[in-house]
Amino acid sequence: MTAGNIGTWQKKAGDAIAPGDVLVEIETDKAQMDFEFQEDGVLAKILKDSGEKDVAVGNPIAVMIEEGEDVSAFDSFTLDDAGGEKAPPKDKPKEEAADSSEPPDSGSKTSPSTLDKGESKSEPAPEPQESESSGGRLETSLDREPLASPSAKALALEKGVPIKQVKGSGPGGRITKQDIEKFQPSAGAAPPAASAAVPTYEDIPASSMRKTIANRLVQSMNQNPHYFVSGTLSVTKLLKLRQALNASADGKYKLSVNDFLIKACAVACKKIPAVNSSWRDVGGQIVIRQHNTVDVSVAVATPIGLMTPIVRGVDNLGLEGISAQVKDLGKRARDGKLKPEEYQGGTFTISNMGMNAAVERFTAVINPPQAGILAVGTTRKVAIPSASEDGSGVEWDDQIIVTGSFDHKVVDGAVGGEWIREYKKVVENPLEMLL
Repeated sequence: MTAGNIGTWQKKAGDAIAPGDVLVEIETDKAQMDFEFQEDGVLAKILKDSGEKDVAVGNPIAVMIEEGEDVSAFDSFTLDDAGGEKAPPKDKPKEEAADSSEPPDSGSKTSPSTLDKGESKSEPAPEPQESESSGGRLETSLDREPLASPSAKALALEKGVPIKQVKGSGPGGRITKQDIEKFQPSAGAAPPAASAAVPTYEDIPASSMRKTIANRLVQSMNQNPHYFVSGTLSVTKLLKLRQALNASADGKYKLSVNDFLIKACAVACKKIPAVNSSWRDVGGQIVIRQHNTVDVSVAVATPIGLMTPIVRGVDNLGLEGISAQVKDLGKRARDGKLKPEEYQGGTFTISNMGMNAAVERFTAVINPPQAGILAVGTTRKVAIPSASEDGSGVEWDDQIIVTGSFDHKVVDGAVGGEWIREYKKVVENPLEMLL
């Protein structure tokens, strides 16, 4: 984080503050967090009002004094009196990498190289040559426009007249208002659209969150060689087990299909630990870090973009614990109340679009520095041969299609296939999750 936005101030000038009091809401590129004060004091002056955008880290935003000091002495206190404002640093590729789901352990050596000033070579200027002049105005081909008075340009824009087709009658071929009023389109030309002067689009400023998402997705696709492995899974037994567990819960919990799928990810990752790994640069040495616990990042759609809060230690959690954490993290993600440590990290990600009946399957982008992500489609009813003696009947099976995206630097193709096979095995025999 290099800059943030000022949200709502919870205190005003003159208010006393105790440790733990919320002073102001700060909006980062990932979430909106409460800034809690850690000392006793009095808020003497607010230097950055609510709604201020892109305030650089390190800039003063308020003046705090000890109890008993004169608050009125700071009525005319300004930001310049506090040392002035620093501009937020410009985005660099190295800084973009710092926004990855898990902060790197050491400095990267991948920053673009630059030439020393002494290495640059100046080329001799070409000899000036005289070109033939047409006597007209010297303009670039992109900016060249017919010579027209401002009032003529405004009238042409209002009437939708293509000004480049108008022949000027003024001095030097200048186009006048009269030329615009007299203009008749050539035969066969389409009449100008009545709404030609009205914009047909809207420019929406990209939020800090959207910029971060864009940078990280580009980084992932450029640096991680993706490959994809799909499989069709029967979830008929899983749905029956879910129904039975919820019926006996007495309202203490309500398990979702996603809770089972998250647990299955942990089971498969423990059996195929190469997928529960990441590509790292540690002290200049490239290593593959294999994690001993399975921390599953769960993709959550929020009003400001996709968030991936982490359910930690899924391999050691039961279905009830997973369900409680997913509900809590999902709600706080949508409210913008996640703490950085709740979305930075993770060893594997799951993205489930099963609630959208139109999505049969899809592929997902790896969440770096992780090496895998699982995309889950919707549940479908599929007719399969029944187990009758004559085999002539059919029965309906609930099925989903899952697609794993793997980083080929870390996970070989055969290993990715093995992971999908283990995942299919545990989902189709869900009682294994309870062992």
